[in-house]
Parts: sequence; structure tokens; C-alpha cells
Amino acid sequence: MPSTQRTPLIRHADRLSLLVLTLLLTCALTVRAQEGFHTETSTGVTNVRIAVADFKPGSSDPQTDSLKRTFDTTLYSDLANAGIFDIVSKSLLPQAIPGVPAEMNVQQWSVAPASAAMVAFGNFGVQGGKILCNGFLFDAKNTQYPQVLAKQYNEDASDDSARQIAHRFADEIIFRLSGGSQGIAESKIVYVKINGGNKEIWEMDYDGENQHAITNLGSISLSPRISPDSSRVAFASLGKEGFQIRMYSLLLGRMVTFTGSGGTNITPAWAPNGKDIAYSSSRSGDPEIWVSDANGSLARRITSFRGPDVSPTYNPRTGSQIAWISGRTGLPQLYIMDTDGSAIQRMTDGGYATSVSWSPNGQFLAFAWDRKYGPGAPGGQDIYIMEIATKRWIQLTHDGGRCDFPSWSPDGRHIVYANTPDGKAGHMRIMTMLADGTQKRALTGSGADMPNWSWK
Repeated sequence: MPSTQRTPLIRHADRLSLLVLTLLLTCALTVRAQEGFHTETSTGVTNVRIAVADFKPGSSDPQTDSLKRTFDTTLYSDLANAGIFDIVSKSLLPQAIPGVPAEMNVQQWSVAPASAAMVAFGNFGVQGGKILCNGFLFDAKNTQYPQVLAKQYNEDASDDSARQIAHRFADEIIFRLSGGSQGIAESKIVYVKINGGNKEIWEMDYDGENQHAITNLGSISLSPRISPDSSRVAFASLGKEGFQIRMYSLLLGRMVTFTGSGGTNITPAWAPNGKDIAYSSSRSGDPEIWVSDANGSLARRITSFRGPDVSPTYNPRTGSQIAWISGRTGLPQLYIMDTDGSAIQRMTDGGYATSVSWSPNGQFLAFAWDRKYGPGAPGGQDIYIMEIATKRWIQLTHDGGRCDFPSWSPDGRHIVYANTPDGKAGHMRIMTMLADGTQKRALTGSGADMPNWSWK
């Protein structure tokens, strides 16, 4: 049975320059860190100031008001959470809200008090059980040719459809205004949900909405990892033979075969090609890092050293390196190596490191680290980022309780992680923040752990 305390086997299981911590960001935030190292979520450009108007009702159907409210709230939240916009308060918007381009007077939006550079607006209605939504993005500074984007959506009328339409429109806006960087509003997060004495795999939208169960195994399942194409989830689950890697198909809605082996097998990690999986296995005695194909076949060991090796993660940009946690020198430390087990580098210089995640651009590692681990030592387990080239790091969380299991968003602008304010495992919840440590907020209540963000 896994312990909620630190053990080296279970709890630790789990296109740009240095100036761009994430992909083509435009927010100007800086975090100072060790030896003057700082990461900037900035390309030197001020955040785009955008006004997000409530959409104009497009029909008198009784469902219109409630579904439009869901759409309006979701769209505003998606753009506010993107990390690249200065959102105009709705109290500053002009009273006359446009629903179509002919009703838009950009000069009213570009001057004080709104002073918007961009305006998102449109109309939303329900007809014949279908949502009919037209969204527009205008450049408020361009009076001659203001239209930047126009999208039309037609989906079944439901609260979930209203949310998904808002997500899609938000991602379209982000793509246009971030230099081609994909948004994350349609991405998913898989995680562990504590249900009594069991732990099941759950999934939710990136913003914490639409939480629902994936597995119902009546066991203890840990460390879910979603495949690059979002078709499968690999995880470790406790059965008659101990912890083994299991596989769930999101397309088929059921478990699929993953060839088992002896020993304890935990902390799976997908290669970016979607064909290989790295994980920790004790089949040969000591827990080592093994790599197999996506069905569990053709397994080969790539580490061989006394002391547990767990929590692998691939470099998502190249697929040629793996970062992992090893206890080969005593307390668990962070290492990187090539995928054949060569070119090993120790990255942390002490303390107690756990659960590493590789940034989408391949330049940074996020991990949990207690730098002053030991009886009576000050500090605690927090989330850090390390620049691989220099081994310089920054600390993102401070004095918020124990933090663990960071995972990068697919755009590299955000990090999701697990946090328990009082240190109790049962009070674990899932949090998100920008990759500079700002804008922290909870996505779940207590009883949620080990998050993993989808690749897209």
C-alpha cells in the first residue's frame, strides 16, 4: 500500500530563446532567482489590451440567456487566464454592445475609459435546439480595416457546447494575437481523485470545469499520463501483482492491453512520438528506468545503478533526452540523460527533489524540491524551474504548504501542480499558475492529486 509520506519509490514517482520562458509570450513579468538568473514571460512587448464584450442575444429561445451566460463567462475567463492580455474591466465598456460588425464603432472602444487595442464581440442564440454563435475580433486602432477575425459556430444546445464554443473562439483569438502560439482553452488535465480508500483517474478541462471519472477500478491508481495525441492515458495501478502500468483508451472508453512484468512498475511517461513509454520498474531488483513500446513490449532497461530511479519525463521538443529522479547518491536528486542511458548529468545540488516535468520548448525543467530537507530544517517542498543549459533555478511557490507534481501546459505559459496547505495528503488539491509563479488559483477542492496536462 503506498504511503503518503516521502518514499523514494511512490511519492517521487511522480520554438524559443532563453528570454521566452514560454512560447511567444507578450506579458512582461520577471521573476528573480538564484545567482541573478531570471526568466521572463516577455518578448519585450506590452500585454495586448483587449475588451471582451458580452455577446448580444441572437434569439428569444428560453435557453439563450443561460447558455449565453455560460459562453460569456467562459470566454472572458479563458482570455483573462491566457497570460498575454490586459483585460478591460466590463464596467469600463461602452453601454452600446455590438452584435455584428455593422454595429461596431471602434472609436468608442479605443478611447478612455476602455482604451482597448482589441475588441472581442458577437452574437449568441439558440434556434431549433442548436447554438448559433458568431464571434468577431476587431482592431480598435484600425478604423479603416478593423476586422481581424470572424468565426461562426453551430452546435447542439447544451451547457457543455456553450463552454466548448467559447474555448475554441478564445484559442482562435490567442493564436492570432500571440504570433501563432496555440491556446490551451481546449486542453485537458488528467489527475488522481481520492474516493474513500480508492484512487481513480479523473479528467477535467484546463480551467477545472467538467470534472469526471475515467477509471472505476476500485483500486489505487497513480501518476496518469496522457498520450501526445490525447487518445490514451497510461498510469500505475495496484493489483494482485502489485503496482503495474495500465492503459486506458479515451477513444474506446475502456482499458486496453499493456504487457505486464514482474516487480513494481510505476510512473509512466510518453515519448513525444507517442510510440514509446518510459517508466520505473523493479523487475531486475532495484527500481530502474525502462523503456518499452506503447503496448508494453520490447522493454529495455536504460539505467543501472544502486538506488531507486523513478519519475522519468521526455524532452518533448527532441524526444532524445529523459529527466528523472534518482536516489543513487542518497536523497533523491534530479538528473537528465540521453534516451539510451548515456550522458548522465546531475542537475540538483542537494536537498530532496521529486516529480519532474519538461517544458514544451525543451529549455526548462519544473520539479518539486525541498532544498533544506532534514529534521528541523526551514523551508518546505516547493515548485521550482531550472534552466537546463546553466542549471540556474527559480522558486515559484513560497509558504503555501507542500507542493508536488508540476506539469507544463502545452503552450508553456502555465504550470499545474498539487498542493496541500496543511501538509495532509487528504487535503491535496490541484492548483495552476503562470510559469513565472504568478496568478495562482485552485482548480479543484481537496482530494485531487498528481495532475498531468495534455500535450495539446
